[in-house]
Amino acid sequence: MTTTTTTPMIFVNLPVTDLERSVAFYEAVGATRNQFTDGATASGVSFSDAIHVMLLTHKKFSEFTTRAIAGRDTAQTLLCLSCASRAAVDAAVASAVAAGGVADPGPVQEHGFMYGRSFEDPDGHIWEVAWMDPAAMHSYAPAAEPAPVTA
Repeated sequence: MTTTTTTPMIFVNLPVTDLERSVAFYEAVGATRNQFTDGATASGVSFSDAIHVMLLTHKKFSEFTTRAIAGRDTAQTLLCLSCASRAAVDAAVASAVAAGGVADPGPVQEHGFMYGRSFEDPDGHIWEVAWMDPAAMHSYAPAAEPAPVTA
């Protein structure tokens, strides 16, 4: 009997107002365009063999849900990509800003074993980029929660 192991993939679907601007933005922050879609109403970009982003016009996105598309002043999700180093985190944010994004819409995260920042794409989607030191992370123990008070 042959057993195969497959790595799960994620396809993040994002509604965008300007498809080509969004593709250019994501290419500038390190993604590569893929051939999963037609390019007229949707375009795909990939960060790795397992991480894909489907950029959909509002009309196309609305074919998948009856819910309203959130505006720039709301947040439905925070997405996070790992980086190889602290310098790579800073470089990703700098690339996003150079491509028309906004740096650090959320607070910079500094936890010793982890360093994270974020950027906002032209449609207001927030992406975090983070570096974690695996050796230090394994030795990190979060503070214990206080025991519940009983009467």
